[in-house]
Amino acid sequence: MTSYIIRRFLQMIVIMFIVSIVAFVVIQLPPGDFVDAYVTTISGGETFTQETIDALRAQFGLDEPFHVQYLKWIANVLRGNYGVSFQHQRTVADLLGERLPLTLAITLPTALLVYLIAIPIGIYSALNQYSLLDYVFSFIGFIGLAIPNFLFAIILLYIGSQYFDANVAGLFSPQYELAPWSFAKFLDLLSNLWIPVIVVGTAGTAGTIRVMRGMMLDEMRQPYVETARAKGLSEARLIFKYPVRVAISPVLSTIGFVLPALISGTAIVAIVLNLPTTGPLLLNALLAQDMLLAGSMILFLSLLTVVGTFVSDLLLAWADPRIQFD
Repeated sequence: MTSYIIRRFLQMIVIMFIVSIVAFVVIQLPPGDFVDAYVTTISGGETFTQETIDALRAQFGLDEPFHVQYLKWIANVLRGNYGVSFQHQRTVADLLGERLPLTLAITLPTALLVYLIAIPIGIYSALNQYSLLDYVFSFIGFIGLAIPNFLFAIILLYIGSQYFDANVAGLFSPQYELAPWSFAKFLDLLSNLWIPVIVVGTAGTAGTIRVMRGMMLDEMRQPYVETARAKGLSEARLIFKYPVRVAISPVLSTIGFVLPALISGTAIVAIVLNLPTTGPLLLNALLAQDMLLAGSMILFLSLLTVVGTFVSDLLLAWADPRIQFD
């Protein structure tokens, strides 16, 4: 166990080093740089002389070779300094500090609800195959998988404005949007939180139900189930001690992707619902080639993916004793 953890930790260091290089390269692959994007789009058409452009490029350190820019960036990151966003002229840490709590406020309840709802429903559907509720849950699951989250968000926006004369976009009512934090603003956040939670969690819940149901059906047909039942093991103990522990393995393996999703959020849904989360921030940083902001966020998301994969491996070994730390 200890050797496995040490080996995985060393692997994570190597992976993060490679990811940092790839992320920095990918951000700079499109033609031009942040200054070019600023001159052509952000500036609103203002005319710049070549001397001004060169001065801007020197100000942002974009006139240096690629390897020099990378080494400066990664050295600052290792010291906990993520740099200053070119686009926003604010530190990356401040920008993330504003958006991250609201992102977690949406995605944490979403992840919890997905597992709390999908796993029991998947188990019930498998144990009551072809029952009325199984058909109902299967139908809802197919609908949830078929409708993209952003389309679901657009439908809710239309229904809210057309039939209820209400704006379901955003996380705050207009009077609280720019107000300082207070208990009233917190209650207003809770009253608006259910909409993005439902939208973001629909596809995940539907997919997890289908996976859990399919795995449970497969495990319930295994010979060891009949053997345990023949030995007089109670049905409840039999189900939760053996088939559920094995069937839940694919669900546990997705934790490696849940952690980065908690930070990145669903960018398209956030744009449709006007949510002040980190997803649109990352998308805008990539479009503007704001490499310090985009690079730091991608590196952070990659770290969460690696850590999440490690955690899921540990949970899989706990749930299924057949998995060894080799």
